[in-house]
Amino acid sequence: MKLRKAKYSRSKATAVEPTFDDKAPVPAHVAIIMDGNGRWAQARGLPRFVGHRQGVKAVRSTVRACSDLGISYLTIYAFSSENWKRPASEVDELMGLLRVYIRRELTELGREGVRIRFIGDRGRLADDINHLITNSEESTKNNTGLTFTVAINYGGRQEILEAARRFAQHVQEGEHEPEDINESLFESYLESEKLPDPDLLIRTSGEQRLSNFLLWQSAYTEFVFTSTLWPDFKKKNLEQAVAEYQRRERRYGGSSH
Repeated sequence: MKLRKAKYSRSKATAVEPTFDDKAPVPAHVAIIMDGNGRWAQARGLPRFVGHRQGVKAVRSTVRACSDLGISYLTIYAFSSENWKRPASEVDELMGLLRVYIRRELTELGREGVRIRFIGDRGRLADDINHLITNSEESTKNNTGLTFTVAINYGGRQEILEAARRFAQHVQEGEHEPEDINESLFESYLESEKLPDPDLLIRTSGEQRLSNFLLWQSAYTEFVFTSTLWPDFKKKNLEQAVAEYQRRERRYGGSSH
């Protein structure tokens, strides 16, 4: 799996919005940092959990939009390993929303041919949530449509550290020598090793940082930042981000033509 060099850019930096070209190549793998649920609710004088619930609807439409555009992989940052620092009431609400989402939304997507995967440390999740996750993955493992990966209790640094620990353990057990390590072997220890690196990463709400998401995998990823809050993210916003991707020249460290 080849690494890709990240390119930082603002989608709003250009005077004219790029136009989506349905004849041009689309990114195979899109990753999204869904940001702005709380601000969306606050702007309307509503509790934060209403924003999270509205965000679920945006996930639903985005999964289907990706399928419509011919995107093969979609990965979303649903709950980071740092999100446990939020108020307990908000975390409880998010976990409850996750339960409902897996039972209803992911079951329906599975019927539509979507393959569901999860990445992240499941050790801190409740047993019933882990059961739902396992069932969702098992019941859709033979689906051939979009591969939809949900990052729950995920942190990019933690993923890298855990991969290093497991490799070190295998060295200690005689399975590998230290000099065996290379990018390809190390990637086989990552949770995301069955996924291609993201071609395009979108972050909503105007924030411009990775927030510990897919750090290893995003080395050559194209970034698009949009001021749109996640609950307001529609198919047209996805098309605008893909259009920005389509007009870039990906050089992977080489020179331009």
